[in-house]
Amino acid sequence: MTVSAASPPIKSRVLIAGATGFIGQFVAEASLDSDRPTYVLVRPGVATCPSKAEVLRSLHDKGAIILQGLISDRKYMEKILKVHEIDVVISAVGGGNVLDQLALVEAIKAVGTIKRFLPSEFGHDVVRADPVEPGLQMYKEKREIRRLVEEYGIPYTYICCNSIASWPYYDNKHPAHALPPLEHFKIYGDGTVKAYFVAGTDIGKFTMKTVDDVRTINKSVHFRPSNNFYNMNELASLWEKKIGRTLPRVTVTEHDLLAIAAENIIPESVVASFTHDIFIKGCQFNFSINGLDDVEVGTLYPDEPFRTLDECFNDFALKLKDSNKDVGSNGNATPNHVIESLAISEPRVCLCDEKISLFAGI
Repeated sequence: MTVSAASPPIKSRVLIAGATGFIGQFVAEASLDSDRPTYVLVRPGVATCPSKAEVLRSLHDKGAIILQGLISDRKYMEKILKVHEIDVVISAVGGGNVLDQLALVEAIKAVGTIKRFLPSEFGHDVVRADPVEPGLQMYKEKREIRRLVEEYGIPYTYICCNSIASWPYYDNKHPAHALPPLEHFKIYGDGTVKAYFVAGTDIGKFTMKTVDDVRTINKSVHFRPSNNFYNMNELASLWEKKIGRTLPRVTVTEHDLLAIAAENIIPESVVASFTHDIFIKGCQFNFSINGLDDVEVGTLYPDEPFRTLDECFNDFALKLKDSNKDVGSNGNATPNHVIESLAISEPRVCLCDEKISLFAGI
């Protein structure tokens, strides 16, 4: 008797909201790389923003199915989840849209078929971290989402990936888009408080590993790569090695950060409040992972390496070298052509300027 080969397991169908954002793009690309059917939900009008349209086109070319709508529209989300038989919902929406997830959670509960929900976390453990205002308000909103998810008994995974692998500017809402300093370093406090730094590609890769892993159901998954555990002084020294020269170091005191936070200017004050929590209070390592409600990603996947911060800073050094090449003999920068926006039926408001970006996510 001939025995047929076992059929390969059916991949979960994944819906990602916020896939044109900084973290969402990495998650969407990792989902596609894992050969999962990947649905990308975008807000109406997103194609009018050239940078987001370029991301959207790239995801579409890789096989993503593009859907248009709002996560705040409960009935619409119920329809999307049912019609496309979605198994996993991942939200990577920005800080200004955290509470829009309330309607999404209601839709997930109503459908009753979602196997895993990953709300928009992608930063610190919002229950343990305790930043000053206005950053605290964002964490209160994320805690509200958590409470509703847990009250409804929706299977969840919280991704606590800590800081993005870049220079942590306290006054820059997208630190990963900027090169490390070239004139002087701003060192927070005495520069000895450490943080964990994770490459965007690794955030995406490990996030997608968790969605079908039974060990991560109803857990907070923490990213603590020991080889990427740096303080500000060590970051500065690493960058100095890359550029081949030393730079002056200027101290930004705890008082300075608290004063900026107290100005309540969005997003600068929010980022300053998070910077204070990380590099003054040590919010990323001042608690233990107990294994009951928390797991560490390196323990789950010990054979999967993280990109090192050294490698990420090599990338920045190459960008610096390339940017110098882009300046012509007349001193003018070479034009950078942008991919044409996706066509839409009517003009919309550009959504390029996102409200706030934490060091790894919102």
